[in-house]
Amino acid sequence: MSVMDKLKQMLKGHEDQARQGVDKAGDAFDAKTQNKYSSQTDAAQKKIDEQLGIQEQDRDNPPQ
Repeated sequence: MSVMDKLKQMLKGHEDQARQGVDKAGDAFDAKTQNKYSSQTDAAQKKIDEQLGIQEQDRDNPPQ
């Protein structure tokens, strides 16, 4: 079993929390680098979301 499979299994049912964590980490990184690498950060966040099975529309419309 690959590492990604293990992560997906652990996060099953907690996709919203995972997305929030990815967003928070990206925002912290952007703050530290003064948004110098924001496009790369956004691309990395999108790639992580794809790997975790989080849809783009879910990112744009988080649950309340």
